[in-house]
Amino acid sequence: MLRTNHHFYTYVQELHEKQKGDDICVKSFHTKDLLLQQGTTVSRIWLLTEGIVKCYVYEENDKTYILEFLSQGEIVGELEAIQHIPCLCTIEALTPVTAYGISMRYFQALMQHDFRFNHLLLTTFAQRIIHTSSRAAFQQSFTLSHSLGKLLHLIEEEDLQLSKEDMASYLGITVRSLNRALKSFPKATF
Repeated sequence: MLRTNHHFYTYVQELHEKQKGDDICVKSFHTKDLLLQQGTTVSRIWLLTEGIVKCYVYEENDKTYILEFLSQGEIVGELEAIQHIPCLCTIEALTPVTAYGISMRYFQALMQHDFRFNHLLLTTFAQRIIHTSSRAAFQQSFTLSHSLGKLLHLIEEEDLQLSKEDMASYLGITVRSLNRALKSFPKATF
């Protein structure tokens, strides 16, 4: 439920320490700040160093769907940079976040000349495909109660402040359905 990528984090940290210019900057974001916004142009690719963000899509029917919660080592904006397209989703800080910002020019250079970077990027793409497939199968195979239990565990474990709207959005249900499901969890304090 909370995606991390230690290997990517470690490698970009090494690149940051070796750099001579500002190809990789460090930026801090406050809770609710946007790292990327759906429909806008990407100016930097972000690799999270600490904190938690939510990745969500805003649909034409005025609904949002949270695709994932991301943390240390997860990269965002790379698909848009590779495809030269506007942001596919919004990335919003749920906690204070620090991230490495990789310039577009440097990202393109790494893609053209750095085998290790490419390997880490391809591995990340493969993991995302596997995770997306597993999550879809999981949502089809398990009850809402089971999925909600896992989400409540994540909230408690990471001390996250998630609204009912965010919880419902992540589970792909309405707030009304969430409220009904929460009644079966006596420890939930919402």
